[in-house]
Amino acid sequence: MKKYSLFLCVALAGITILFSCSKTYEPVPVEQVTGEYIWDPLDSNGNYANQYLTGIYALLPNGYNRIGSDYLDAASDDAIPSRTSVTEVQKMLTGGITIFDNPDAGAWANAYTGIRRCTDFLNNFGIVPLKSAYEKRSRFGEARVMRAFFYWELVRRWGGVAIVGDSVKGLEDNVEIPRSSFARCVDYIVTECDRAIDSLRTDPVDDINLGRWSQAGAMALKAQVLLFAASPLYNGNEIGDTLNGYPTYDANRWQLAANAAKQVMDIGVYQLDPDFRSVFISQRNNEIIFAKLQGRGRSVENQNGPPNFSSAPALGYTSPTQELVDAYGMANGKPITDPASGYDANNPYANRDPRFYATILYNGAPWLNTTLETFVGGLSGPGASAGTQTKTGYYTCKFMADYSTQTQYGDSYHDWIYFRYADILLSYAEALNEFSGPGTEVYTAVEAVRSRAGLNPFTLDAGLSKEQMRDIIRNERRKEFAFEEHRFWDIRRWKIAEQVYADPLHGMSIIKNASGSFTYNIEPVIQPVFMAAKDYYYPVPYNEMISNSNMRQNPGW
Repeated sequence: MKKYSLFLCVALAGITILFSCSKTYEPVPVEQVTGEYIWDPLDSNGNYANQYLTGIYALLPNGYNRIGSDYLDAASDDAIPSRTSVTEVQKMLTGGITIFDNPDAGAWANAYTGIRRCTDFLNNFGIVPLKSAYEKRSRFGEARVMRAFFYWELVRRWGGVAIVGDSVKGLEDNVEIPRSSFARCVDYIVTECDRAIDSLRTDPVDDINLGRWSQAGAMALKAQVLLFAASPLYNGNEIGDTLNGYPTYDANRWQLAANAAKQVMDIGVYQLDPDFRSVFISQRNNEIIFAKLQGRGRSVENQNGPPNFSSAPALGYTSPTQELVDAYGMANGKPITDPASGYDANNPYANRDPRFYATILYNGAPWLNTTLETFVGGLSGPGASAGTQTKTGYYTCKFMADYSTQTQYGDSYHDWIYFRYADILLSYAEALNEFSGPGTEVYTAVEAVRSRAGLNPFTLDAGLSKEQMRDIIRNERRKEFAFEEHRFWDIRRWKIAEQVYADPLHGMSIIKNASGSFTYNIEPVIQPVFMAAKDYYYPVPYNEMISNSNMRQNPGW
């Protein structure tokens, strides 16, 4: 049966099981839920088919502590796992991925499950006689763009993959489909997005349809795909062959990416939320373009908050690195390396970029109505009596409300945001800068993000070169999107991972002196491992290699 592993991620229509449908299907045993029952020509409300589509939405990955209870960013240079055991993400950080053991390999099966279900929906939903033609057209668009999204989940990790097409394969069919080129996969995803856009709801969607794909969501997916396709790893690929990128460089790919981002901007609906922290804990704001709805809870706080608070138990799983802390710079917009920035190594957390305080918990931070202790022997520092302690002197408060004066955590919305307007602005700026240099539109987009962050002044120096603007944009992305599953992919698409991982990652060792002052020492905490010839792409899972004679492995694996 291994031969069919690519396509057995979900049962055929004859034994399809839906998410969140137990009450609806209660009169019918699961083994009798057939395609005829789902695609009911008498179901004018489309109840069963809509529940099937809802089940596909449930397959969209949730990035919170997604891999073995760690953020994917803990496999980048922004954080490391706090636990003393070798976690799944630590394997990814230290060269522990193999063709047999890849902690993120589940994305392969999950994506093909989603692709199959979307195709099943597209092939059969036409039978259902919905009263509203607009509603029916929207549902088709949702399934189409969601299928494109699942393909992108694959391509971002593995390069070109097998494009299944519009048929749902059965056990009797030939499923040994070869991988398509990277270029063909990108063209397919972009075309599917374009086909879906006119069918989807306009923005913003109403409250009833919150969380569904909209026109802007499809545009944002297209913009992200084209941004990656224009980036150094793929645009003039020197690793592998046509499965892993375009063989020759074409600057016009940057223009295509800029145009796609501009398409979202021109809708005129989305804007930056004035409060950076609130973006992640409010379900309805004008910055979120598309997110997976999660409801209210405190799981993010429980997994990542600092440990050893009896009133607010937490596990402290995530230790941000000194590299990320230093990236934030100062509130005046200058990097800490600038002599005019005002940075004080003896008081390192004063007057920093406001996004720092919404992302990093540091020694002396106000938290849970007290002062956080991450010094050696402190309540939440290395050497504390119990629990998992930070390895770097830091914890993260990204995606959390301001608990500086509270004594316990409350329930907050923790929707996983795939696309938000800040990403569109910085993607537009990056693509346009790479294509034509730092013109007025590039400055305007970057400065908008810096202004919302609260930098004063937020403006950039005039006359920056393309290379200088590139560095600023990359750093803005790092600060803006920490723990949102951007950094891990960005350092790969920029093809700088081999430099980023070359040196040890660091933390801050903090000693409390008898006088009550602190001594700060930056120390190495872990050495990443990255093999430039192969680690830019995941290995195709072993089971897929042995079950499909037409499957090709990625370079170096």
